[in-house]
Amino acid sequence: MEKIIDEKKQGESLVLAQKEGNKRKLFIESYGCQMNFSDSEIVASILNEQGYNTTQILEEADLVLVNTCSIRDKAEQTVRKRLEKYNAVKQESNPNMKVGVLGCMAERLKSKFLEEEKIVDLVVGPDAYKDLPNLLAEVDEGRDAINVILSKEETYGDIAPVRLNSNGVTAFVSITRGCDNMCTFCVVPFTRGRERSRDPQSILEEVNDLWNKGYKEVTLLGQNVDSYLWYGGGLKKDFDKASDLQKATATNFSKLLELCAQAQPKMRFRFSTSNPQDMTLDVIETMGKYKNICKYIHLPVQSGSNRILKEMNRQHTREAYFELIDNIKRIIPDCAISQDMIAGFPTETEQDHQDTLSLMEYVKYDFGFMFAYSERPGTLAERKMEDDIPLDVKKRRLNEIIALQQKHGLMRTQEHVGKIEEVLIEKTSKRSDAHWSGRNSQNTMVVFPKENYKIGDFVNVKITNCTSATLMGEAVGYSENN
Repeated sequence: MEKIIDEKKQGESLVLAQKEGNKRKLFIESYGCQMNFSDSEIVASILNEQGYNTTQILEEADLVLVNTCSIRDKAEQTVRKRLEKYNAVKQESNPNMKVGVLGCMAERLKSKFLEEEKIVDLVVGPDAYKDLPNLLAEVDEGRDAINVILSKEETYGDIAPVRLNSNGVTAFVSITRGCDNMCTFCVVPFTRGRERSRDPQSILEEVNDLWNKGYKEVTLLGQNVDSYLWYGGGLKKDFDKASDLQKATATNFSKLLELCAQAQPKMRFRFSTSNPQDMTLDVIETMGKYKNICKYIHLPVQSGSNRILKEMNRQHTREAYFELIDNIKRIIPDCAISQDMIAGFPTETEQDHQDTLSLMEYVKYDFGFMFAYSERPGTLAERKMEDDIPLDVKKRRLNEIIALQQKHGLMRTQEHVGKIEEVLIEKTSKRSDAHWSGRNSQNTMVVFPKENYKIGDFVNVKITNCTSATLMGEAVGYSENN
């Protein structure tokens, strides 16, 4: 399961520079994971060439698009409320407005949205964004339009995404699409298709272009970045059919990470999301080798119980996960690690829950993304397992997981106090106009007085205080990276 973006960022209308001559207006919102936000940038780029400029004013939009998520029920309910809002505006003040749904929910609920509820004009799946001009032509002719066909080839590697609502400092670069891991709780393989990787040359070109435009940090994105494998194109699962030459010259994730780090030695690199079964030793060693690869790994575990991991169809065990954690700590002692955790998966016993808590005690994560199990339509778990854990039990177990994570989070941030750490300034602090906010290598937010520094500067900050999620300090000068 890919990391869900901060709830406060969910549903922001996305805006880019206006292109002269464009007459139509596009209002686009994104919900869910980082891949959805990255995909919205691709969509905006395609539509920018079709005469659309973005707007933050819903009422003036000719086209309203919502990029959707099916990972959690809450995200789906939020999107439904937004669709109701769009249609209310359409009826009251803008009858010519067209409404469309993009992404994972589009693929899953296509007939419901178009035919049964008639709340949208356009349904476009994650692999069909290049077909938007044709689909919009259909809508202009008064017909509903739909394309949710999943592709075995599409990576959008030939489209230069525009940067929506960008701070001009950090950017996402998509390197894989789809997922081959059939975790029983997850709908992604059904909504985003099979795993395929993007040509490394196009990735490096995008990274170099971002550097030339002043960006200082890139996050390499995929449902499962560790699975990245380029051998000339094609699905990951077909690699065993590749020629000897293709296999000998293939680029795996460790090599791609190294190519990026070498191409732009002053740019920071992060990646998300990792899968324990695919995280290999060479990736960890590459991280340890290059200073500009951030010391942070998001490593979803989902449960600490081997029995539940098997029920989830996770391809790792508790013991293998511990071995991986040990290797990370050995090779990169200051590496931060975060988790995804599901409380109350079907058949979970009290002992299974205790196994999760004991795993957390072993790792002592820096951050966590924790959820009570929510049955997702279309998943293997929904089809084959009874959601048999009472809601009050799920909530109690989730609260115990959250409490333990908060304890460990505070312990981890306290380890930074007294140290001088490099911070990339991203924005003004939400709590004080007099302070900057940015992240250290370990992905922890750091807040410090502005003084004469500016957004995009790499600054050395002496950490003087902390909460369980934020570090506070004083700048002591520019870092050597600046």
